[in-house]
Amino acid sequence: MPLEVVIKEHAIFEAERRGITEEFIRFVVKTPQQKLPAKKGRIIIQNKYYDKMENKEMLIRVIGIEKFEKFIVITAYKTSKINKYWKEER
Repeated sequence: MPLEVVIKEHAIFEAERRGITEEFIRFVVKTPQQKLPAKKGRIIIQNKYYDKMENKEMLIRVIGIEKFEKFIVITAYKTSKINKYWKEER
């Protein structure tokens, strides 16, 4: 059964403000390059991508909670600080 992506109202507001589409959030959640545990039982899903507007490689981070067959998106943002957040596999 495919994972259902539920984007909370707050996450939609923040994503729009940050220039991130709902479609991009869904794509990242369904095709994660990296999945990390976070505080309060949350999960961070992140993907590297090339941002044409910024003209550089960026990282999109989607923070949410996984429950049953759902991923509930709490917020999403993009950052150029890839080295700060990307965890290299050992």
